Amino acid sequence: MSDSGTLSRDPTPDQAEDNAFFPSPYSLSKYTSSKTDFDGVRHRNAYGGARWKVLMIGTDERYLLTGNGKMFSTGNHPVEMLLPLHHMMEAGFGVDVATLSGNPVKLELWAMPQEDKAVQETYEALKPQLKQPLKLSEVVADKLGPESDYIAVFIPGGHGAVIGLAESDDVTRTLDWALANDKHIVTLCHGPAALLAAARGKDKSPFDGYSMCVFPDALDTGPNLEMGYIPGPLRWLVADLLQRQGVTVTNSDITGETHQDRKLLTGDSPLASNALGLLAAEALVDTVRAES
Repeated sequence: MSDSGTLSRDPTPDQAEDNAFFPSPYSLSKYTSSKTDFDGVRHRNAYGGARWKVLMIGTDERYLLTGNGKMFSTGNHPVEMLLPLHHMMEAGFGVDVATLSGNPVKLELWAMPQEDKAVQETYEALKPQLKQPLKLSEVVADKLGPESDYIAVFIPGGHGAVIGLAESDDVTRTLDWALANDKHIVTLCHGPAALLAAARGKDKSPFDGYSMCVFPDALDTGPNLEMGYIPGPLRWLVADLLQRQGVTVTNSDITGETHQDRKLLTGDSPLASNALGLLAAEALVDTVRAES
């Protein structure tokens, strides 16, 4: 874009909803680009079977109510969703998409890298599932168990991930299944909000003692407000609540950091999407090879 200093820092009104806003032009000039840092895959077709799939839990919510009564027009961040999936799909793994309601996945299309071939190809491949996803409660009832075909659970970020997932019994059951059956859990940025659900109905979180990357609370309480990325303060902060549950957050900024603790793979922000995809694809391929 042109000189960012001339761009407005006022959040942009969303004409589809009262008192709802997209990020400001200035913040988008800082946080988005037409291409990612994708520079190829490392495990193309490494898994040639037909069984193993990744279960992605997307958000079906568009509007996040903030502390001042304004709503952030959000969803899942497209880079955080599509670039990690690109690596896993290119390695040979299938994908099932689910939301809490079974309604379409909401995307922050203002962050879509329009000139990034890998992201665009993956978006086109998954668009039918994003429009007509599975209902998570039905996945829990019918597709989870010791003989499930899912090798991993993937929860992309975007501020939409803080809406509902942390309070969902179906997310709790999915995480319980993943942990009990030694499956990988892959998430980044605000996606770890869903991990809060693992503590529901328990004396302590099963992630107590884990370390992970999370989008820094300091950015949501400072720069994201100052540059108009979000229209108001969040009503709760992801890293804060995870730390209260015994989690160690490994990052204080967004640098593209990724982290693996046991079978939990995390990244700090959209900047970590490519590296997390590489890490996840390698982990899934290693798991299949170890079991063959």
